[in-house]
Amino acid sequence: MTSTTKHSTRRQLQTANATVEQARARNNVLRERFPPRSAEAWWPATEQSADEVLRRLTAPPFLAAANASRAGRRRGVAKLLRWLSSIPGDTWQQRWKASRAEEIPGADWTDLPLRFLHESGLSPSYERGDLTSGLLMLACGDVIRPDLAWMLTRTHKHLAPVMAEVRDPEGFAQLAQLAESGPASARGEATIAATRIAMILACKGGSISSITVGDCVELVDTLRQVHVRGGQRKVDFYLRLRALGVFPEDAPATIRAFGLAAGRLSIEELVDRYPIRCRPVRDLIVDYLRERQPSLDYTSLDAVSRTLAGLFWTRIEALSPGIDSLRLPPALARAWKADIATKKRTTIGPDGTAIEVASPRLNAKDELIRVRALYLDIAHWAAEEPARWAPWVVPCPISDDEISKAKDRKHRKARMDQRTRDRLPVLPVLTDTVDRRRRAAAELLAAAEHTRPGDLIPDTAGALRRAVAPKAAGHMTWAEETSTGRRRNLTYEETEAFWAFAAIEVLRLTGIRNEELLELTHHSVTEYRLPSTGEVVPLPQVAPSKTDSERLLLVSPELADVLSTIVRRLRGGSRAIPLVTSYDVHERVWNPPMPLLFPRDIGTEHRAFTPTALRKLLINALAATGLTDAGGELLVFSPHDFRRIFVTDAIMNGLPPHIAQVLCGHRSLDTTMGYKAIYPAETIEAHRAFIARRRASRPSEEYRTPTEEEWDAFLAHFEKRKVSIGTCGRAFSSPCVHEHACVRCSLLRPDPAQRGRLEEIRDNLVARIAEAEREGWLGEVEGLRVSLAGAEDKLAQMGRRASGGTAIDLGMPRIAAAQPTQAEGTASLTQSLDDQQ
Repeated sequence: MTSTTKHSTRRQLQTANATVEQARARNNVLRERFPPRSAEAWWPATEQSADEVLRRLTAPPFLAAANASRAGRRRGVAKLLRWLSSIPGDTWQQRWKASRAEEIPGADWTDLPLRFLHESGLSPSYERGDLTSGLLMLACGDVIRPDLAWMLTRTHKHLAPVMAEVRDPEGFAQLAQLAESGPASARGEATIAATRIAMILACKGGSISSITVGDCVELVDTLRQVHVRGGQRKVDFYLRLRALGVFPEDAPATIRAFGLAAGRLSIEELVDRYPIRCRPVRDLIVDYLRERQPSLDYTSLDAVSRTLAGLFWTRIEALSPGIDSLRLPPALARAWKADIATKKRTTIGPDGTAIEVASPRLNAKDELIRVRALYLDIAHWAAEEPARWAPWVVPCPISDDEISKAKDRKHRKARMDQRTRDRLPVLPVLTDTVDRRRRAAAELLAAAEHTRPGDLIPDTAGALRRAVAPKAAGHMTWAEETSTGRRRNLTYEETEAFWAFAAIEVLRLTGIRNEELLELTHHSVTEYRLPSTGEVVPLPQVAPSKTDSERLLLVSPELADVLSTIVRRLRGGSRAIPLVTSYDVHERVWNPPMPLLFPRDIGTEHRAFTPTALRKLLINALAATGLTDAGGELLVFSPHDFRRIFVTDAIMNGLPPHIAQVLCGHRSLDTTMGYKAIYPAETIEAHRAFIARRRASRPSEEYRTPTEEEWDAFLAHFEKRKVSIGTCGRAFSSPCVHEHACVRCSLLRPDPAQRGRLEEIRDNLVARIAEAEREGWLGEVEGLRVSLAGAEDKLAQMGRRASGGTAIDLGMPRIAAAQPTQAEGTASLTQSLDDQQ
């Protein structure tokens, strides 16, 4: 089995703007476990006669306190029953559906009964208001059950109060008690939640205790279809119902588990996201992924499926329609590799037109590695299961050289080191700015909260006044700029400033990963008592993330102060930290409720910070600093930059690298050292320290102060280097290996000014060799020839030094119009050389 390659890019989650069909396609397992109640075709109240319905809806508990409301409801019920009686059907529900009133959104549905009443000769006064009141009584009395989507197109000011009086007084009383126990600022959300719950009762029947999880999911799906906007108010009613104990214990903690975050997909669903036309290849990819599934986490499985089904085979079919084999022709393989080397995205230009922009794919080799693994794994498995895998064994179109990443790793190391060197010096500026920003935002919010709406906020030099915002959420404090009139949410600004400060401090003081920060809980901070002194030392316990291994970090005084500030903020006026259900965007699973240290309040719900929200905090915090990079652009910090800065700073200040490895949770020391940026000054200091250590290990007499005799001998050495035909280059205090036969020595540097003397020596050597051969002194001939060869070599050196060399321009090759003959080519080359000379 080949090794797993971690995919570096993550697919962004789809937002709440999805259609109902898209929402229902997510998390099918949860939806099957919690289905909505089916629409009933019959129930006792809808089959009653007109007199029975009118008698029941005009008796307690349907009687309003005000006489005018009581009379209007009575008239409305009577007129609607008269109109519905004219429509065919066995029940009032059948007649209501047959009336086609639900095809008209909003309040215009009353045109249908008004037209009938006018044609019947009845007085038109107050009839539209009477009809609305009559429909309210029919729905609350369970005579008819309108369609949910149609109900959402209308306002329902009185639906929840009337439903609380006539349908389920006890259930709505518990709901009101729950709202009273909550903060006063959430009373508006409680009213909206009660209306949503009353709407479910009007459309599904029953009481609050009979509402199912599926009913709530159906309402939220319909809300997305009818109302695109709405935010947390769309799902707040689910949290209140769950708090009342209406749902079973295994119900999800948040309704967002059904659609706002996509769950895990099966292998078939992962592959079928891409339009693969060749069914056998599609089935092969599914089998291959299923074979590798036990050794991969979900994130890696998702990445491999995207590569094989999306970037590989879907594009192969686009380049070569009808292909049905993994054997790729060389031309097709080259075209595919060139295609995935770049990625294309569409942007909107200044004139509003769509522009396609191409950029290099940084992880192109990672994609090639996954495709190569497919070919090699199939070839390996074919030896064990030939019937299953052998038909697909073909040569791999990707070579080893194409996936070599040695140079890429060096370039990446250089980029990351430079990134760390740019950000480490300005880190104090960033931390100081976010701290001052947090304190200023808190002081401004406190001053605004003690200011009456419409008055100027103290200590703002008249620049801000407390805004009058009657429709704003009760827990929000708004201010208005006196010069421009622009409104500012001071509560949001203070919250953002605090969590930016907390995130930056924890990241820089611990060096933990992004996902590890977001998974820190109150239970993560454990205590260790020193056995010698009994001192209690706090230790943050980092949950398993990338390497699936827990680790403990020592809390510094600075980090302890930050963590205590976070805990005090989360506790507020109570002693307990709220439990938060978080969604793991990598593994696509919901975690159980935990006391997370980095939650955020959205409406009445406590949610965990997401990686996207954390990046937004960093961007806004950096914008307040005004820091720029070498190109003048705004300096950007990613959460992982703080991890690299932590490692670099720790090792530079003396922390042993193997201890830094444990603190960071790295499996290899090489990974830790790869995080550490190297500075030029650091290299010089390390070399000087090495020299000092080497000196300490050698005899001390080698580093004593020289005597005058030794110094004179050292100076005399340079005077004795001068010889008749040049300069001797031997080292100090070293003997002459040639016994002063300088013409033979390779250390002699000949002087061109002594060329005549060296030529005289050469001629003398030639004459002596001739004399020795003539006289028969053969033993001297060999030595003389060695000296002659040395003299000629020194003369050649003088010649090269004197000439200095000549550069010849060879010119640029060009294609001739016709192939010249050998004679013509020789003449052309000769002429070219003559021209250059």
